Amino acid sequence: MKKIFFILLIINSSVFCQTRIKGRVTSENEPLAFASVFVPELKIAVTTNELGYYILENIPNGTHVVHFSFIGFKTKKKTILLENNTPITLDVFLEENQSLEEVVVTGTLKAVSRLETPVPVEVYTAAFLKKNPTSNIFEALQNVNGVRPQLNCNICNTGDIHINGLEGPYTMVTIDGMPIVSGLSTVYGLSGIPNSLIERIEIVKGPASSLYGSEAVGGLINIITKSATNAPSFYADIFSTSWLENNIDLGAKYNVGKKIHALLGLNYYNYNHPIDNNLDNFTDVTLQDRISVFNKFSFERNSDKECSLAGRFFYEDRWGGEMQWNEGYRAGDVVYGESIYTKRYELLGKYELPFREHLTSSFSYTNHDQNSVYGTTVFLAKQEIAYGQITWNKTIQNHDFLLGAAYRYQFYDDNTTATTVPEKSKISSLFLQDEIKLGTKHSLLLGSRYDYHSVHGSIFTPRFAYKWKPSLNDIFRINAGTGFRVVNLFTEEHAALTGSREVIITENLNPEKSYNVNINYLKKGKIKENITSVIELSSWYTHFKNQIIPDYDTNSNQIIYANLNGYSETYGITGNAELLFPFGLKTMTGFTLLNSKNKRNNQITTPILTEKFSATWGISYDIPSWRTTIDYTGNVYGPMRLPLVSHLDPRKEYSPLWSIQNIQFTYKNNSMEFYGGIKNFLNWTPNKNNPFLIARANDPFDKEVVFDTNGNAIATPNNPYALTFDPSYVYAPNQGMRIFIGLRYKID
Repeated sequence: MKKIFFILLIINSSVFCQTRIKGRVTSENEPLAFASVFVPELKIAVTTNELGYYILENIPNGTHVVHFSFIGFKTKKKTILLENNTPITLDVFLEENQSLEEVVVTGTLKAVSRLETPVPVEVYTAAFLKKNPTSNIFEALQNVNGVRPQLNCNICNTGDIHINGLEGPYTMVTIDGMPIVSGLSTVYGLSGIPNSLIERIEIVKGPASSLYGSEAVGGLINIITKSATNAPSFYADIFSTSWLENNIDLGAKYNVGKKIHALLGLNYYNYNHPIDNNLDNFTDVTLQDRISVFNKFSFERNSDKECSLAGRFFYEDRWGGEMQWNEGYRAGDVVYGESIYTKRYELLGKYELPFREHLTSSFSYTNHDQNSVYGTTVFLAKQEIAYGQITWNKTIQNHDFLLGAAYRYQFYDDNTTATTVPEKSKISSLFLQDEIKLGTKHSLLLGSRYDYHSVHGSIFTPRFAYKWKPSLNDIFRINAGTGFRVVNLFTEEHAALTGSREVIITENLNPEKSYNVNINYLKKGKIKENITSVIELSSWYTHFKNQIIPDYDTNSNQIIYANLNGYSETYGITGNAELLFPFGLKTMTGFTLLNSKNKRNNQITTPILTEKFSATWGISYDIPSWRTTIDYTGNVYGPMRLPLVSHLDPRKEYSPLWSIQNIQFTYKNNSMEFYGGIKNFLNWTPNKNNPFLIARANDPFDKEVVFDTNGNAIATPNNPYALTFDPSYVYAPNQGMRIFIGLRYKID
């Protein structure tokens, strides 16, 4: 009897030592319906009602941390102390977490709010990358509207990034504003940038040569790495797929003394399980063994001016080919394989000079060593790029000036006939930009750049931008400018090395030039009071002069390179819409309609591998009471013209409409996240409705091909379609549906 009384006393005590927390969640004097109110250590969660009110019942006495969150708003944490079973009223005001207010640096080379910059900049944070986890930045961009990672080979799976229908070499990729990804790494180095070190990605669509020089013709992707001051103390992200792809991302920050803060990142990726689902005896996906080590140092200075230094080492061993290939067959003509060894060093730094004026110096250095074999073709290449830049930012009345000087040195050598002696090129640059405030609603940006190339001489690239902000929620922008690109053919055109097509260069290749105009309109607001929206529309036109386009059509056994005798143009319209609903739903959708054409010798053709339209989407649904988020991402691409080998080639000349769609479930438990899902759950692959992908996969060395006196393949009983071996018929990944699971762990 005494035991029963004692138990009842304990139960009574626990009941009477509990109370309630109530209150209201608002923003700008408006109630936030269906906002999440959560006490993590007690695993108690509720949502607010239509008027923003909430009640947390049965909360024990003591100290607790209450989390208030609502999609599109900054999460707020409140620490409360419950004593003597006294109820507490806790009202909370949440601030909007507008990505439009983020500070960006890419469009104007200085920190400015996205809403204030006259150059439209798209920002994608680390949270965006987590919605569809990938092992590298190349794959992560597949769900960015108007940006398409393009594979260039069915065997080694190297690729580049297209923006608004323009070829990969027209896209400049920088890390912390420095031109790290260039030349050889345009094709081979994109896969080595680990996602765990990325703070955000800033994208400018359209030429940016007036600030960044050569290559920034079609667009610019600036990868901003995390700072040691705001990074977590330790971070780990590990995932694996049913194809036995394994990826490990580790990050940690540490101090060296009292004034040096460091961030260390390690990425390791391994895929070593050959698969041939399309039964052509070739690997569907390239096998890879890759490691990347990144270390960034931030130095505290008494002046609070910036000083940072970062370095990265990257090594990759990748191969693809016939299923029975191994390293013993490398460079031989018995079993076909494409094997690439990549070793790369990078160093970049920034230092604000100790003057009253705002002067900043920055530099980067890359050393890239390439050892590649494509069947019997051996391609050995070395590249060094040193880049230095100094900028002076000065505001005088309504003028915001940016004056800069830059110097770029490139050493390049390979074993092809196109490089009989090592190339040593130098580019000296001066650039000036003036942003003029024409009142509270108008601003004008004028910019120009002068480059002197040691081979091609003087190059001038002007720039113009205008911004009109008629209201707080509407922005209208016009951008116009020119771009240029100095071509290094064999670092960019993978098709020139693989397959059996002969490479023909008919002349000395001059720099490409482009003229571009872009019109952009952005509107943010609310739909039915509780739905936040951001809608952006853009239209562009780009005209090329001296463009270098590989000619696959004149002779099916050749790739002919020459400056275009005529013109090339691309134009289109693109739109993005972001909607934030009050019940945990967020949607991001985008579309791009474009048209590209080349006029060569009075004949108009459609460029190879250029889609007419594309769309992307991302839908996220947050369920706070379950601590779960569901992400559904995908893309769809319209038909694009593909490179056929002969007029008898039975493969389709145009790709079909195709789509890659993914779904992911994430469970969050304090500092740990468990995630998993299905990639490409439609199980779509490009071999569907095609007789084959790789031409003459059964005879990769063309030993049984009969040629005429002009070098053209002849149709024979053994070769009825007059084909030669060619793996360039590629427009989408060969991987079908696969399951993935992963774990993220963070210590703040």
